[in-house]
Amino acid sequence: MSDDGEAITSDGAQPAETTAVAAPVEDRILSADTPTPDTIGFVCPRCGQQTTDRNYGPCATCRSQLQARFVVEERDVEAPEYEPKMNVTPNAIATKE
Repeated sequence: MSDDGEAITSDGAQPAETTAVAAPVEDRILSADTPTPDTIGFVCPRCGQQTTDRNYGPCATCRSQLQARFVVEERDVEAPEYEPKMNVTPNAIATKE
């Protein structure tokens, strides 16, 4: 550090000043339809149409059809109370009263 509190690099020069400004959140949110540099073009394995996406798999149309077809209703499932097997002996300290 120099006398005025600024950092100095190993060769004695002061580093260039850099400022990074983050993009607004709205600009950073990507949807499945937003083309990005890391998208790939491929043929949908389900319908055979040409599509682009980040990952290989069904196209957006096929995904929505599959989600609509395999809708599962939420339900309550009651599990039976745990009962240890007869060959398991309880811990002596745990059963000490």
